[in-house]
Amino acid sequence: MRSELFGTLSDGTPVHRWTLERGGTRVRVLTYGGTVQSVEVPDRDGRSANVVLGFPRVEDYVAHPEPYFGALVGRYANRIAGGTFTLDGRTYRLAANNGPNALHGGERGFDKRVWDAEPLADGVRLSLVSEDGEEGYPGRLAVTVAYTLGGDGALRISYEAVTDAPTVVNLTNHAYWNLAGSGDAGGHQLRLAASRYTPVDAGLIPTGELAGVEDTRFDFRQPRKVGSGYDHNFVFDKGVTAAPEEVGELHDPASGRVLTVATTEPGIQVYTADGLDASLPYAPGEGIALETQHFPDSPNRPEFPGTELRPGQVYRSETVYGFSAR
Repeated sequence: MRSELFGTLSDGTPVHRWTLERGGTRVRVLTYGGTVQSVEVPDRDGRSANVVLGFPRVEDYVAHPEPYFGALVGRYANRIAGGTFTLDGRTYRLAANNGPNALHGGERGFDKRVWDAEPLADGVRLSLVSEDGEEGYPGRLAVTVAYTLGGDGALRISYEAVTDAPTVVNLTNHAYWNLAGSGDAGGHQLRLAASRYTPVDAGLIPTGELAGVEDTRFDFRQPRKVGSGYDHNFVFDKGVTAAPEEVGELHDPASGRVLTVATTEPGIQVYTADGLDASLPYAPGEGIALETQHFPDSPNRPEFPGTELRPGQVYRSETVYGFSAR
């Protein structure tokens, strides 16, 4: 594990890159946005390649924030309808950065902050403080996120947060996976332990229904080709759990690489990157985002698993990405 200067922001703030290496996996994490810049793992023939989308310079991340490549997103991952929610009888207005809606924490979410970093025996711990009122969210939120590698090369992301006033929290990582290392990822095979998903309206806001996946294109209970046209939340059968449970697998038949996902979270946003544009070094469909999370717009949907955090409580979430080849 080592740290190096990766670049400098226009205001002079340094950005560092941490390299984690263990069990055949090499991961590079930036203090800018808590970003997973690269993940290198071997294929069935032992040849390593980077399997996440990223940029070579910090200036590129600043210039192209919209894809959220590898970013740590918060305070609230995904969308909140109308950029508002009510908590304890008070309505909060958030920064609307996705049409009328709030997305991934607002105009300057956690993906655009430089995090403090400290080494761990098997990784790096990032931390920041989001002050009361930032992007419209209540409460002073102190966040820590640990990126660690297990002896088997699995990448574990452990989130914690505390607040001094009632608020809502939903944190995730926005890595786009391409297990082939390049090219279209639509031929990857996906399996999810999800019998339901949350249908959305034209603005990608959940309707509130938990619809069954049977006989629909959302049925990934058995492995099948991902294809394109997905930006949807899938509801895991397991619900919220205290420890990570395996909920899915992504497989690239060409390289043999396999990505397994285990999480404490009740859902996952599958996004097939159809919105990537010509300003980027990647084409539409060249990555698949697998964002473990609570559901979109949960603060306005009391029937969804809750995302409230109150003083004295500790927000905890954990996701483990395992790597193999066959």
